[in-house]
Parts: sequence; C-alpha cells; structure tokens
Amino acid sequence: MQFLVTQRILGLLLISFSFTLLPPMGVSLWYQDNWLKVFLVAFLVMFGVGMAFWFQARHAKKELHLHDGFVIMVMFWIVLSVVGALPFLLPSLFFPDLIFPKLSIAQAVFEAVSGFTTTGATVISGLDNLSKSILYYRQQLQWLGGLGVIVLAVAMLPMLGIGGMQLYRAETPGPMRDEKLTPRLQNTAKTLLSIYIILTVACALAYWMAGMPLFDAIGHSYSTVATGGFSTRDASLGYYDSPIIEIIAMIFIILGSLNFTVHFVAWRKLDIHHYWHDIQGRVFIYIVLVLIAITVVVLLWQGVYTSFWTALRYGSFEVISIISSTGYATADFSGWPLFLPVLILGSGFIGGCVGSTAGGFRVIRFILLYKQALREIMRLIHPNAVIAVKIGHQKISDNVAQAVWGFIFLYMASYVFLSMLFIATGVDYLTAFSGVAATLNMTGPGLGNVAVTYGGINDAGLWILSFAMLLARLEIFTLLVLLTPAFWRR
Repeated sequence: MQFLVTQRILGLLLISFSFTLLPPMGVSLWYQDNWLKVFLVAFLVMFGVGMAFWFQARHAKKELHLHDGFVIMVMFWIVLSVVGALPFLLPSLFFPDLIFPKLSIAQAVFEAVSGFTTTGATVISGLDNLSKSILYYRQQLQWLGGLGVIVLAVAMLPMLGIGGMQLYRAETPGPMRDEKLTPRLQNTAKTLLSIYIILTVACALAYWMAGMPLFDAIGHSYSTVATGGFSTRDASLGYYDSPIIEIIAMIFIILGSLNFTVHFVAWRKLDIHHYWHDIQGRVFIYIVLVLIAITVVVLLWQGVYTSFWTALRYGSFEVISIISSTGYATADFSGWPLFLPVLILGSGFIGGCVGSTAGGFRVIRFILLYKQALREIMRLIHPNAVIAVKIGHQKISDNVAQAVWGFIFLYMASYVFLSMLFIATGVDYLTAFSGVAATLNMTGPGLGNVAVTYGGINDAGLWILSFAMLLARLEIFTLLVLLTPAFWRR
C-alpha cells in the first residue's frame, strides 16, 4: 500500500473540490443573504485540510495500484462527506443570527452524505423559508455526486495520469466496469461530464419555460438529472402543481436513469435507435410501464382517484421517481391502499441502468440473474449441454456472473443487518426496514416515520443510515473490501 501516494491524491482532490464552494458564495453575494461567511469558513477548512494532506506527500509521484484506488475512493467519500457537512453545521455553532435549523453533527453529516450520494433523504424542514445560497448548496451537492464525484475529478485532474484508471474502476458501478467511451480515461470522463452538463442545461431551460422560477429551475435541474430528489420546496415538485413540470421531470429522470454510454453513442451518431437497441434500457422501460399500469389500476379500483388521467399523473410520477432513486414527491404514496407503498418502495431495489446516475441493484444485474436462472433450468433438462449467458450478442463470463451473485448476497445481507441495527436504536419495524431500503437504494423517502423527513430519527440511527448510503454509493464491494484482512496483507 502506497500511503503517501494515496495521501497526495486525496489532498489534491480535496483542494479541487473546495472550489465547488465558490458558486454558493456567488449566490450569497447576489441575494445578500449573509451566508458568505459560512461558505468562506467551509472553503478555508476544506482547502486547508487538502493542503495539509498534499504538502506532506507532495513528492510521492508514483503510479497508482488497484488497492490504492479503493482506499482513495472510500477515504475521499468519507472525508468529503464530513467536510461537506460544514455549511449545515456552522450556523448553529458560530452564526446563530442565520435562519437555519440547529443540526447535530450526525444530522449535518447525514444531509451531506444524502446529497453526495444523490439519495435525497433530508433532516431539514422549512425549506421555503431558507436562504437561497444554502438551498443552492444542497442542490449542487447532488449534481456533483450524480455522475460520481471521482469521475468529475478525473476530468479536471489530468495529474492523476494513468493511475486514474484505478479510481475509475473503483467508482464506476456495475458488473462491466472496464468499458470506456474513448481510448483515454481523461477523455472518457470529459465525455461523461459534457453529456451531464448538456442534460442539466436542457432540463433547467425546460423547467424555466414551463413556468418555474429561474432559481428553482436551476436547482431542480441539478437534482433531476442526478436522480437525487433534493428540492428547494418542502412540498417538492408538488408545490408547483403543474402537469407540464411533472412531465419534464419524468423525461429527464428517465434520461438520467439510462446508461450514459448509450447517450454518447446515440448523440454521436445522431440515431435514437441506439436507445432501443440497449437491452438495459428496454427492460427498464418495460418494468416502469408494468408498475405504472398496476399502480393506476389499484388507485382507480380503490377509489383514491376517480379520473384515469389523475391516477395516471400521480401514479406514473411516483413510480418513476422511486424506481430511479430520485425521490421527488407530488403525492404521499405511503398512504396509498393495499400493497402499493411496498410495491413502489420495493421498486427502488431494481433501480436504473448501470452507467447511470440511479441507484438500486441496476437493471443489468436483474437481467443476468434471470438469464442464469433460465440456464439452470435448461441444465436440468439437458445436463450435458454447454449453455452460455448472453446480454444481447455479448457472452458474459463466469467471473461476471459470480460477481453478480456475490453482489446480490452482500446487498441483501447488508440490508438485513443494517435493518436490525436500526431497529436496535428504538424505531418501529416499518420505519426501520423502509428507512434502510430507502437509503441503501438511494431513493430518499421511506414509510412510517421517514415518509417525509428523517428529522425525527436519533443520531445513532442517522449514523447507520449514513453508512448505508455510502455503502450503496460505493457499490458494496468497494467499501467492504477494505474491511477484509486479506486486503491489508497484500
């Protein structure tokens, strides 16, 4: 393990991301809301910590190994989550004149982790009365975390050089993580960033043209494309009560849930047929349509809505919002009848496509599990047959198949274990199992006491849920591999 090399890279990353506090400073100056001092202190702390890390190891310039990539990835997310919590914590400690809820350390870290991981769970209420700059900061957290902070870092830090591939492999989700859009990693990251920015700008313009105030349009575009769910309003997108705004949100949520590789190929060749040729995208759309159909039928059958179009409006929005791990709300689905709350929350386990900003298992893993199950059935019928598992025309190696089974086991084991720990903090079963599901799937809202806000959860429960969000954002393996003795013996 090259500790000085990892320390140097971690310092450079922290220094670089300290400058992401400049836009909130600009917003504070524009609106004259007195939050400039908070962001200035947070900037100095983040920059200072980064400089301290870098200066001591500034001469350690060696190629990164895979082990170094895992350590940097995990440490960076932990450190950034703690430092990113400063703007939420500083007002109650040093600036009591500012209008902002008094948060504990656990609450501030939870809010930051929720932002960076694009979970969208919050402990803050009264958003409509908060200053513009802190609202902008929350939205920006999700935008930075959406495509993966480390991918953005690689795009802006060529000094990572060839070793950056280890960071990319540690961050990129999914079973086929060695795919690159362009031959060089730096160009790959820049390509992803370009697509991400284009979608964000288009979303903001669409919101604005639909009647949303410009500030809200920009803020919601950040969390929509990132499939994050943070809002500048307590009532989320339901505040605007606009079918057009909801349709725009659903379109860009789906775009954010699709594989960005497909975006790149389709846009480069100017051929939208590539979206339909992607098996992940097709299966994702099929699943969404089936869930919407079930939801609309139950809502009409139970008399929740008497109009088909009203049921379709609210049912489709909640399904798309939750399965994509976005977490926006236009209706309280936790109060819907029969099995709908569990069905919709459970859809978050499926998530979006690999290579997207969405959370959950990812659709590709469900496809692989389904095809493996079919193969086992065929083996019972034809014991001597050699049957390959294919995604499209691509044969999937046994190593990938085994990794998927391992991931599913660790995912569900983590879910059960963290739920038991959460129950031990004193919450009820519904809150515990739905809260861990919502944070592990990065969907945001749960059921029970976490249907709207996590403000009523004690500090011990918030630390557990913060760990769940980091575990999910790092795709289970990246974090758990550091907890194995074998990793440190090499």
